[in-house]
Amino acid sequence: MAAATVPGRALHYVFKIGDRAKNAHFFRQVLGMKVLRHEEFKEGCDAECNGPYDNRWSKTMVGYGPESSHFVIELTYNYGVTSYEMGNDFGGVTIHSTEILSRAAQHSYPIEKADGNGSVLTSPDGYKFYVIDQAPSSANADPLKSVELHVSNLAASRNYWQQLLQMKILAETKQTLLLTYGGNQASLQLTQITDALNRAKAYGRIAFAVPSANQPPLHEAVKAAGGTILKPLITLDTPGKATVSVLILADPDGHEICFVDEEGFSQLSQVEPDGEQRLDKYIAKDPFQPK
Repeated sequence: MAAATVPGRALHYVFKIGDRAKNAHFFRQVLGMKVLRHEEFKEGCDAECNGPYDNRWSKTMVGYGPESSHFVIELTYNYGVTSYEMGNDFGGVTIHSTEILSRAAQHSYPIEKADGNGSVLTSPDGYKFYVIDQAPSSANADPLKSVELHVSNLAASRNYWQQLLQMKILAETKQTLLLTYGGNQASLQLTQITDALNRAKAYGRIAFAVPSANQPPLHEAVKAAGGTILKPLITLDTPGKATVSVLILADPDGHEICFVDEEGFSQLSQVEPDGEQRLDKYIAKDPFQPK
């Protein structure tokens, strides 16, 4: 059973990180992203936004522009957790930029050649960033072009993401599928691998926004199709900010997918002018941060 047409918008991908200082340097000084907002939490998230941890944690959103128009990265930090076991579920992020490689060289950050075109930079926690040394298509275009996830059965993934979640196919080969909800959004690339898929402990989550009226029908469609619902529709509060409703799903390989209501999230995700300073403040006072 397919859901009604889903007017989705790609928002962000979540990385768990072990050292905020090293990541702040990599994402800001090497990739050239800006801190869009920083939030601190005293206990775990009801939707397991920080993973299966019930402790103090923080969320830092970084990107090349506001989340209203750009796909961004969410850096999730659990106080006291210094590293996570990496699996093979995450492929990488592709960025178009003529500046990243020169910045990496200036900071003596390792650059590897990618198979085919481009270069590879690996974040402090092991996440791959594929840099294509060319400018974005226009001045307002998002340099972040796609996020790649690995899957075990491309046909099953195609059925789930296209038929059930109603994403549009941009391109398809025997091993890959490129999907989008439309417009100039960053795309989702699914790549079939031959090894057994292992999400380990560092697994992430991809997020999309949909109008709140579309959340219940989507929930019912996934339920009717026998899909995995990790968290039924719940509301989440962020101190001093808008409340949002979220639906957390898992695809056939267990990749986590968050559908958040567009109305609440557009208010929650406003850029904070002091986000950069707040991140640096909490890094400096972090008892678990290497000095």
